[in-house]
This record gives sequence, structure tokens and C-alpha cells, in this order.
Amino acid sequence: MKGTISGQILAGHLIGGTLDPGEEIAIRIDQSLTQDATGTLAFLEFMAMKQERVRTEVSVSYVDHNTLQEGFENADDHLFLQSTAARYGIVFSPPGNGICHQLHLESFAAPGKTLLGADSHTPTAGGIGMLAVGTGGLEVAAAMAGFPFHLRVPQVLLVNLTGRLHAWSGAKDVILYLLGRLSVKGGVGKIIEYGGEGVRNLSIPQRAAIANMGAELGATTSIFPSDETTKDFLKLHARVCDWKPLKADAGAVYSDLIDVDLATIPPMAALPHSPDKAVPVGEAGEAPVHQVVIGSCTNSSFQDIMRVAWILKGKKIHSNVSLAVAPASRRLLKILTRNGALADLISAGARILEPACGPCIGMGMAPPSKGISVRTFNRNFKGRSGTADAQVYLVGPETAAATALTGKLTDPRILGDPPPDFMKEPEDIGGNHFIFPTESPKNIEIRWGPNIKPLPDFNPLPDSFSLEILLKAGDNITTDDILPAGVSILRLRSNIPAISEYVFSRYSPGFATKAKQKKGGLILGGSNYGQGSSREHAALAPKSLGIGAVPAVSFARIHRSNLINFGIVPFVISAEDYERLREGDIISVAGLRKSVETDREIVLKSSSGFSFKALLDLTERERKILLAGGLLNFICHANK
Repeated sequence: MKGTISGQILAGHLIGGTLDPGEEIAIRIDQSLTQDATGTLAFLEFMAMKQERVRTEVSVSYVDHNTLQEGFENADDHLFLQSTAARYGIVFSPPGNGICHQLHLESFAAPGKTLLGADSHTPTAGGIGMLAVGTGGLEVAAAMAGFPFHLRVPQVLLVNLTGRLHAWSGAKDVILYLLGRLSVKGGVGKIIEYGGEGVRNLSIPQRAAIANMGAELGATTSIFPSDETTKDFLKLHARVCDWKPLKADAGAVYSDLIDVDLATIPPMAALPHSPDKAVPVGEAGEAPVHQVVIGSCTNSSFQDIMRVAWILKGKKIHSNVSLAVAPASRRLLKILTRNGALADLISAGARILEPACGPCIGMGMAPPSKGISVRTFNRNFKGRSGTADAQVYLVGPETAAATALTGKLTDPRILGDPPPDFMKEPEDIGGNHFIFPTESPKNIEIRWGPNIKPLPDFNPLPDSFSLEILLKAGDNITTDDILPAGVSILRLRSNIPAISEYVFSRYSPGFATKAKQKKGGLILGGSNYGQGSSREHAALAPKSLGIGAVPAVSFARIHRSNLINFGIVPFVISAEDYERLREGDIISVAGLRKSVETDREIVLKSSSGFSFKALLDLTERERKILLAGGLLNFICHANK
């Protein structure tokens, strides 16, 4: 990665290791973010590390996921987060302030800095030239406590952009095009770096939208140069002092190169139920649509919402369509109110949602049964919308607006003259609301609601086990499959015993009951096991049910780390052995601790009468974490 933007930032933050692909390095983290679905657990973990104050330059706690307050749980969590933030020196963004990634981009992200976030879409800040990585909350807690972040050095893939987008195409179409070309596994083990003369034709919100959905490619992160466009964006938000130029050296070395002519990218759509099932909208069929939702951390910027308002102005949405629009932030809502765009949306028939993640994680606006929903979101996994049999399509805001007018999936180019770019936002008019840490933190009383339960105990790794395969899962299992989101489940994020009842509840109903009856077991995974969100609950909740290991053909990066951090061994097995194994097989191993400590391979025995090899693809540090029973044990023991 010599000379790349990524390499320059990593080199400037390197604490340990060398920048050789595949080697583990330790880097300094400048900023961190959590959101309320991950923050309660991350703060409990931070408190267990016995620190008096966060040690990052900036840490921000956002409330943007669990904003529906059907019971006391979410409101109690918000008070816990606010009081904990005040006590430990963390900036607090209250409910209604906006979506964490858009707010962080506007208010804190800076070129050349590092950001670690307990949300898989943290790489949104890569649009501004920041090295931003999504991970589990425990690793973010460790970064807040001053510990370095460890990762294996990724390869760097250059996407060379040329040309200018067609007036009816947008950033979402670019990343859907790349997903269709590379698949949800195409970015695994890679940083995706964007360059070329086409970059200058993209606004910062457009770059951020593309970087955001690098998570769907499986990439470690995505990053753009920092140029005059970046400087203008920071000036707009009264932060020009944070700007620095950042570009790749002339002789930068990349692992691979992809050329993309922006002018050739048409409006795109991802078909149900995966973001990489991407085709031009014109090839997706004219499906009758019941619902259109515009927003999320991918497409809720000023530019996105203004183009939608322009398309809808003076028109009415189709009588069979329910349209909802969620602006990115309180500030944007204020702008839309002042310039009349909000009135245009309302007059067209749109329902206006508060600035929050909302329907993207199943918090409201579930489609009707067997309904078709067209969304500007980043994921369309089966059941994620809150309706198990809904068909969800992912599109850009222009296609969403056209679809809302016609009542069927529609290529927006049929509408004629395109909307303006709306590249230049109004200057900072205020509106966003942050609560900054108090100067007298020891006087703060932390608010504990009855739903907030202590962290479970973590035992050291046993030397042997004999466990039943409780579930044989397929390829590309998502964290939504493992532990769903939605109104009834997200409110339990601070209560591990309660949320554990929902492990695989949609993918394999009755799994939690079975696990408790069997007193634990194994999960057998296919390839890319655990893709999707950063929710560490998808590792911790199975751990609390007695899941001791996950043999799988391959793992998604964040979930693999989360498994290790909670003492669950990720065994890598061959596709042939995966096919031979069955639910109900008993898998046995002896001498596990020695193998985890020193070996690259281990032999597992199946009750079906055969033995097979599993790869222990672990760094020295990961071996020590597993032996300790997880990262929290490892950190607390090291500090004694």
C-alpha cells in the first residue's frame, strides 16, 4: 500500500507492526462513535475497564436507532447514554438530532484522521478523506480507553473514476454498480480507495454515500482524496481549520485496479434480497410498488432530499403508494422548512419521519405482507424491513421519487428534464444539537434503568469440548439472520439474557430454546458467515446460550472479530467438510488450549465417524484473547 492514501494515514498512526498485507498492526484511534443500539453495551464494557475519562481526541454517542419509545426501555437507555457520556467525557447527540454518520461527517470527521465506530457504516466518513472503520462495540470501548486498534493490513483496491454522472444517476447507482460487479464478498480483506479525475465531479455527500456502502462489499473501509471540494464542505460547516489536502502519491502501489466511467452508469436497482443483486432499473421489471422510503445514512443528505422534492413538486404520489421521507438531521429539516422543500414533499403526499435510522433497521414503516418496498437504504436482507415476506428493492433517491409517482419500479429518465445537482448547500444555519461533556464529571449520577443488565461473566477457553451442531446455516448468513433488529428486539440491547431469546428467531425459530435445552453447542456456517452490521450482540447473545465455537467456510471481518472478542473460536473448515457435516452431529476436540496457543490446524472429530481439519487462522494477539475467554478478560487481566 506504499503511497496510497490509506497507507499514508496508517503509517502516521502506526503503533506496532509493519504495513505488509496480512500482517497484524496496531494503530492509534483519533475519534470514536457509538449509536444507541450498540452504545449501551459498549459503555458497560468501557466502564468495566475502570477508566476515568475517554482518551480519544473526540468520542461521540449518537441516539439514532432506538428512537421509537413504545415502552420505557429505549428512554431509559437514552438517559443512561447521556449520563455516561457526561461522566466520561463523551459528546452526546440526543434523539431527533439526526443519523450518526451524516452528523459525524458534518461535525467531527476530518481528513487524515482515524475513526473507529460501533456501526458497520462508519466508513461513511471516508468520503471526507478519513480512515474510518466499523467494528464491534468492545473494540470501540477499548479505543475510548486508550488502547490501539488491531487489524490485519488489508490490500488496497483502486477504483479509478472518470467522467461525470448522467443527470438522472447518483452516488447510489455507482455503488450498486460496483456491488453487481464485485459481489458482497468482493471487498473482503481490502480497503477500497477512489481516485481519478471523476472524483472532482462528486460532492462530499455523494462520496460519503459510496463509501458508506463499501460495507456491503465486505471492505475494511473505503476512502476518497481530500481536495478543494472537501475544503468547501468543511468551510460550509465552519470547520475549514480541519481541512488538509490528501491524495495518493504518483507511484502509489495497489493490489488491483478497476476503471469506472461514471457517464456509463444508469439508474440501478438491487433486487431482493441482497445488495449485490444489482441491475439497471430498466432491467428490473415494472413491479407494482406499495411503499417507497427515502432516507437512511446512505441517501438522506441535502442533495438527495432536494432532488426528490424537485421531482415531486406540484405532483401527487400514486394512490397505491405510501411514501415516507427521513432527512439526515435536524439541521437539514430546518433548511427544508425554510426553503419550502418540506412543503413540496408534504403536498405531494409524503409522510415526514424524524431524522433517524428508523425503517432501515426495522423501526417502523414495515411494508404490508407480501408487499414491495422500494428504499434508498443500504441493505435489503430478507426480513430486515420488519415484514418477513416483503420484497425490498434498493435504489437511488431519483428512482425512488419516480417510483412514488408511477406506482411501479420506474427508471427516472422517463420523467424528462432532470433535477438540478443541488451541489451547494446553504451555509451553516445551526439546528444540530450536541451536548458536550461537563467539566465536573465526578458529580454526574449515571442513570440505570431496570432493563439494563450487567455484563455476563466470561470464562477462559476450555481445554476440550464435545458439542452438538445445533444449526447448519447457509452461505452469506447476516447478523440480521443471527439476531434480528426491529422494534421488539432492539429495545433489549442492554439486556443480554432477554435479547438472547431472539437468536436465529427468524432464520431458525426455536433455536434459543434448543440451545438452552442442550446446554450449548455449535453453529455450522457456510461462506461469508456474519456479513452485515457490526452488532456484537450477534456474538455475545449466542455466547450466553452456550455457543462455544463456529466452524465455517469463511467469516465476514467484523463478525469474526466479535466472535473472538467474546471467546468463541472461529474454525475455518473446507467446503467439502461443510457438506459432510449435519445438524445433530457431535463435534469433539481435546487439547484445544494448546492448539489455540500454538497450532495453525486442529483436528475435530464428528460423531458421524470421521475426523476433519480446521484452520486456526489467528494472530498471536487473537490467540491470547481466546485463551483468556475474550477481549474484556484479556484487557482487565493485563491491567492488573
